[in-house]
Amino acid sequence: MIRVQVASRRQEALDILAFELVRPDGEPLPAFSAGAHIDVHLPDGVVRQYSLCNHPEESHRYQIAVLKDPASRGGSQAMHALTEGSVLQISEPRNLFPLAHEAKRSLLFAGGIGITPILCMAERLAHTGADFELHYCARSAERAAFVERIRQSSFGERVHYHFDDGRDGQPLDAPTVLASPAEGAHLYVCGPGGFMEHVLGTARAQGWQEANLHREYFGAAPVAQESNDSFEVQLASSGQVFQVLADRSVAQVLGEAGVIVPLSCEQGICGTCLTRVLEGEPDHRDLFMTEAEQAANDQFTPCCSRAKSARLVLDL
Repeated sequence: MIRVQVASRRQEALDILAFELVRPDGEPLPAFSAGAHIDVHLPDGVVRQYSLCNHPEESHRYQIAVLKDPASRGGSQAMHALTEGSVLQISEPRNLFPLAHEAKRSLLFAGGIGITPILCMAERLAHTGADFELHYCARSAERAAFVERIRQSSFGERVHYHFDDGRDGQPLDAPTVLASPAEGAHLYVCGPGGFMEHVLGTARAQGWQEANLHREYFGAAPVAQESNDSFEVQLASSGQVFQVLADRSVAQVLGEAGVIVPLSCEQGICGTCLTRVLEGEPDHRDLFMTEAEQAANDQFTPCCSRAKSARLVLDL
């Protein structure tokens, strides 16, 4: 864990605050790569992931931006309540959304607050002289963060703006932008789930290879519990068996029994709780693993995924 202080807090766009985090003693922070995020530990035990959006070569600060979400489960509200001087605990950066440096061309797509990792990627690609373009979509210009910073950057001419209110940019024509993918081209997308599925679905329809499609989700759509069945989980180490009722998650049941499962997002996005499955068939509900990884059925996310079989034997 790293102890940091809020050095600055400023309004970046409507309902979006940008935070600059530094070590209180002024020492450098651990290095990170474009696409990385940190876990921010907030009051009442809330842990949330936020992408780093400053230049990857900076070591004196981390910059994040947070949208105040009316449907927040507590994270964004707690972040927006912070003031300059507030002290936090954060993790070292982790990168689950890295750039493919062998790419001959990169297409970046940001939806709303999804600009945070995408901006860091654009700055890195521009710094290395790579071939790329960025498509920035938002409801309106006033809800788009870092627009002025982008316009003043060395890569501003490579950025295309698409705002729903029809001002300052045309709507995104994804089929045209993604038509005839060039060999060695890679696509990166971050933003609301519907936006991401539109971009990824269009890319697949246009013939893009799955291995060249990269995404990072900020939140998972709620899953109705009415169709949930109860099932059992067994710990391979002790043989203990626990019943998981329809309204409980595996992580909740194990936690109440004193079995420690690392948790962070609790939505199947970050992969923190990924657990090996020795027997049984999981009902995958995460957004972290690829379809091929899910099909292997040898691991699952106990924070949200369930079971299709009557019992799962876990490597715990």
